Amino acid sequence: MREEISKEISIIYNSESGKVLASLFRILGDFELAEEAMHEAFSIAIQKWPEEGIPNNPYSWLISTGKFKAIDSIRRESRGKEIVTEKFFPADKEHTIEKNIIEDDQLRLIFYCCHSALPLDSRIALSLRDICGMKTEEIAHAYFVSSETVKKRISRAKALFREKKIPYEIPNKAELTNRMNAVLHVIYLIFNEGYSASSGEEHIRKDLSNEAIFLCRTLVNLISTSESMGLLALLLIQEARRESRVKQDGEVITLEWQDRSLWNQNFIHEGLELLNQSIKAGKMGPYTIQAAIASVHATANSFESTRWDLIVNYYDMLLKINQSPIVELNRAIAVGQKDGPSAGLTLIKNLMKKKKLTSYHLIYSAKADFLKKLGEKEKAIQSYQKALELVNKETEKKYLQNQLSELIN
Repeated sequence: MREEISKEISIIYNSESGKVLASLFRILGDFELAEEAMHEAFSIAIQKWPEEGIPNNPYSWLISTGKFKAIDSIRRESRGKEIVTEKFFPADKEHTIEKNIIEDDQLRLIFYCCHSALPLDSRIALSLRDICGMKTEEIAHAYFVSSETVKKRISRAKALFREKKIPYEIPNKAELTNRMNAVLHVIYLIFNEGYSASSGEEHIRKDLSNEAIFLCRTLVNLISTSESMGLLALLLIQEARRESRVKQDGEVITLEWQDRSLWNQNFIHEGLELLNQSIKAGKMGPYTIQAAIASVHATANSFESTRWDLIVNYYDMLLKINQSPIVELNRAIAVGQKDGPSAGLTLIKNLMKKKKLTSYHLIYSAKADFLKKLGEKEKAIQSYQKALELVNKETEKKYLQNQLSELIN
């Protein structure tokens, strides 16, 4: 029983610590104090819950516990702060915390952390780590940078908040719009980590993908723009394939072999409607274009009947906005489906000559797939072996090992 409760606390921490932090920050008005209070609350939970059981509303319990630990900390520091504490947090006044308030707090805090006074990379790193609960290593994986670089970005963000004494306040609509791109990018990266986790035993982290969709829905209701609708469309269409993407033993199933009858048609229909609204609302931005790419896959009856020409065109549009090597790789794969494996392989080799993605396992996996189709067995084996050297996830290792075994045996 004790072990089960400890596991449940770990699950609550992974999925809800960001919401708890956001609410504590709203109550306390100090980021570092809220962060310390949140960790204190979970530390007490680890001690008490195995003995007393998990409260009916763990979120309220954590916030209440964190709040009073923070008040105790302020009182110990000075009498002056004690007076401030009594003024704003009277002992006889309980804060009623409901789950919907916590979730709203989280989006508000993301907007706060995406303040224009901070460098963009620091805004996003801080939001992902402290609000969304992503590990430093996961953020580093998303950005293809070192964990140390991510830590420096977060430290820089917190230092700037202190130095500039940026107050916690809800920005006006104009300022909300100014911070929109950074907030959208945070939500996009949360979903990506949920869609294909960079660590852990599970390939898919439903808690993160669900959180990203919730935050994006809330954002669309707050500020409905072409790109906010485009991002929500993208998330829904991608999430529609969740049940078809992993075998029971955890092995990844590639798009070609997914059972399309398992795709969530409600998500697809909603995503397509949002995509149409996004296109009508303005110029197609990067999230809307990615949603358009996902829509081509979602509406194809089979992998073979997919309109790869449309997908290549959309990737061409995307590259004009975002010269990302990942986009180049995805375009190369699409070209390989449209014009044949030789065409795709040529583009991948060109990417490798530029030293782009040479430590990314998926480029070697894609290269191996094309080589296999061309009958170049030995070269395909070498590429699969290289991909296996670079991959970290067990679920993806299983797929690569199976592909390699088919060629060797």
